[in-house]
Amino acid sequence: MLMKRIVLTGGGTAGHVTPNMALIPRLLEDGWDVHYIGAADSVEQNLIGQFPQVTFHTVAVGKLRRYFDVKNFSDPFRVVKGVFQARSIIHKLKPNVVFSKGGFVSVPVVYGAKLNGVPVVTHESDMTPGLANKLSLPFSCAQCCTFPEAVRYAHGKGIYTGTPIRPEILQGERDRGRRFFGLDETMPVIMVVGGSSGARAINEAVLAALPQLTANFQVLHLCGKGNLSAALEGTPHYVQCEYLNEEMADAYACADILISRAGSNALCEILALKKPALLIPYPKGASRGDQILNAESFRQRGFSHVLMQEDMTPERLVEAAIHLYHERGSLYEAMSADASNTNGVDRVLEVIYKNAK
Repeated sequence: MLMKRIVLTGGGTAGHVTPNMALIPRLLEDGWDVHYIGAADSVEQNLIGQFPQVTFHTVAVGKLRRYFDVKNFSDPFRVVKGVFQARSIIHKLKPNVVFSKGGFVSVPVVYGAKLNGVPVVTHESDMTPGLANKLSLPFSCAQCCTFPEAVRYAHGKGIYTGTPIRPEILQGERDRGRRFFGLDETMPVIMVVGGSSGARAINEAVLAALPQLTANFQVLHLCGKGNLSAALEGTPHYVQCEYLNEEMADAYACADILISRAGSNALCEILALKKPALLIPYPKGASRGDQILNAESFRQRGFSHVLMQEDMTPERLVEAAIHLYHERGSLYEAMSADASNTNGVDRVLEVIYKNAK
């Protein structure tokens, strides 16, 4: 029996890579030869480097922008170059299928697959499709969707699958986490997750509200790279970290409630872990508004509370955190009752395997 081969793509941010990372162990276990196409010296190349069994290939990429930038005149040529490079790589590899997680790096790969007659499966994380997936959808056989509401935007190709989640994130231990971060059992723990590089507005509000927050909670603050404050070291009931790797599962496990942005990967982890959360989505002016839609979906389904950034003050943040803590039981019950809160790995792989030639 010949080994099947798959090309994965997606990048630009960690959110376009981590779902692929969740799929890789299962693909390898199922006997697939796994290749990845991304940009050189990129977040995807760094993260996929954790898997020595995966061969990484690089192509030229150009960012797809919805706003004016002088690079808009040169980047289309890089995209075209990337298409020809991807076509050549895929022609040599002859994969059975390409799976695209999105991000601007994925567009040349999807087009290169189409030029070689290779079936493509895409994945959309948000409620509404990003530009890369809009450009890729006409050339895909199916589009996996994190949110059920997103299926209608995929023109008959949408399948509600959820998002693949790395299994290790679900294997944290509360006691181990509390010991590691120096937390005790006398007070509840609120974990603040701003994003992979932190979130300035949330960080500023948390620090301004710290005296009130630490009067009610132990605060585990993931503040982002370069945002540690030497002046706050040793503050009672407060622990700050730039970022976490293998300790993230235990951090989730020891947290009673969360404060988080509303990126789709974070929301899928929140749902899988059944963690009551206060979501503070990126405002419309700072993004295309996808996090606002993501957060509203979770609010309507009874999974989370929402505080808009424009309404956030230190006082409102403390008030919202306390209210969330008192209401955590009902949110936990809603998430526990939802049939869709399982890991999306199996469902996404089912779609990939079905469409592989």
